[in-house]
Amino acid sequence: MKPATLLGVSPSVVGLPSGSWPTITDFLLERFPDIPRATWEQRMQQGLVVDEQGTLVTPERPYSGPMRVYYYRAIEDEPELPFEETVLYQDEHLVVADKPHFLPVVPAGRYLQQTLLVRLKRRLGIDTLAPIHRIDRETAGLVMFSVQAQAGNAYSSLFRDRQIHKEYEAIAPWRADLQLPLLHRSRIEPDTQFFRQREVPGTPNSETRLELLEVRGALARYRLSPVSGRTHQLRVHMNALGIPIVGDLLYPEVVHGPDHVPDDYSQPLQLLAKAIEFTDPISGKHRRFESLQRLD
Repeated sequence: MKPATLLGVSPSVVGLPSGSWPTITDFLLERFPDIPRATWEQRMQQGLVVDEQGTLVTPERPYSGPMRVYYYRAIEDEPELPFEETVLYQDEHLVVADKPHFLPVVPAGRYLQQTLLVRLKRRLGIDTLAPIHRIDRETAGLVMFSVQAQAGNAYSSLFRDRQIHKEYEAIAPWRADLQLPLLHRSRIEPDTQFFRQREVPGTPNSETRLELLEVRGALARYRLSPVSGRTHQLRVHMNALGIPIVGDLLYPEVVHGPDHVPDDYSQPLQLLAKAIEFTDPISGKHRRFESLQRLD
């Protein structure tokens, strides 16, 4: 019996094999050597570790396997993000949220409670909520979530089959010599730094349409329509065209990596997932959602 979510966070699970550890705590210490005994004991005292029957696991409980144990992660000193998401649409199958800059979509690294998924689970009371796609933590704008797994598969197929139209806006330098609109195609592969991507020679695996919306002095507002969905695709393509997005800390040069603390909230990446359009695979209706946010 899998326990329910707690404060919007689903439990993690670990399988206990047949063995002769003195206690379940001893096994967990061996299985997760980076988590100290005091952390496990605190979780157990708070009722955050249970077996597959829902029975609490105490620090002294004798080891017994095979069995599954569920536990809830906690992050000490998790940064509190002073920005709020907006729910633009909700029905029995789909939730569309407007995400602020700096908020991760799903738990990772130093973020757990301060993620869009966990916030929405708490706010909407939907334990089964799951992201259909993702955008970078630094990027603001639209993110779609499924309410049930079956709906999630249907909506995910739109992305796999490229049956969905996405529009982004970006603020970047203005180049008068750049002929717009244009279609930029290239091959993107992981860089030597794990958190970056780069263009390399070879068969293109990424494609973005670029249009000009307005010019203000040395900067311009662009509409970016990605056909593919490679990691950091828009940031890599804009940099390759000689117009890196304002506020980008990874391209063209790394100002600092993704784990840098604290964030400078006054200098967000000027990239916004502005609109998303598709034919709903469940209702058959035409859908178009637009972010309420605007880049500065």
